[in-house]
Formats: sequence, C-alpha cells, structure tokens
Amino acid sequence: MTRDTGDAFSRLTSLTARLRSPEGCAWDRAQTVETIRPHLVEEFHEVLEAMDESDADRLRDELGDLLFLIVFIARMSEEKGSFGLAAVIDGVDRKLRRRHPHVFGDKSADTPEAV
Repeated sequence: MTRDTGDAFSRLTSLTARLRSPEGCAWDRAQTVETIRPHLVEEFHEVLEAMDESDADRLRDELGDLLFLIVFIARMSEEKGSFGLAAVIDGVDRKLRRRHPHVFGDKSADTPEAV
C-alpha cells in the first residue's frame, strides 16, 4: 500500500516539534546540535550495516532513524534562528538541479559515463 509521502513527512515534522515543545520530552528538549552528534554517527553506521547485510526491513528502520535525526537537527537549528527544514530541502533541490543539467537544463548525457 502506497502512502502519501507529504502526509507522512508532515506527521514526522509535527512529531519532532511536539518532542521539542514544553509538553514534549525532557531528553529531546535538552539536546543540542552538539549533543546529538554521536547519535547521528551511530545511526549512519547502522544504515551502512543494514546495507551490508542486504536487510531491507532493517534498512527501512535505520533510514527512518537517520531521517528523524536530520529533521530533529533542522528543528533545533530553526529554534536557534539559524535555518529550518525548508531551507535544507530548498538547498538540496538547488544543488541537485545544478548537478543535473542533463535532466533539468539544456545539456545532454545519455550514459553514466557521459554524466
């Protein structure tokens, strides 16, 4: 069953905001970009392990953990007035479009080697 990605992503961002709110979780509220770093590294390694094991279920779960931390870090950054998740998404959108002129521009590249 395919679910709407936008709806699922919206639920994740709302959940993250709730965890960081005064009514949320004391541990989550206490985190900073600096304190969450070891967790980010750990989750990244767990994603790699799941890939090495070709374990699709574990990979799905570990990617979810990694995605949560990305959203969580963006939320903390937004709270500090630095940048928010929309800026992260806009930045990667611009970067991918710039790096793929053969898809989004007037360049041509039909093979991986030509790219």
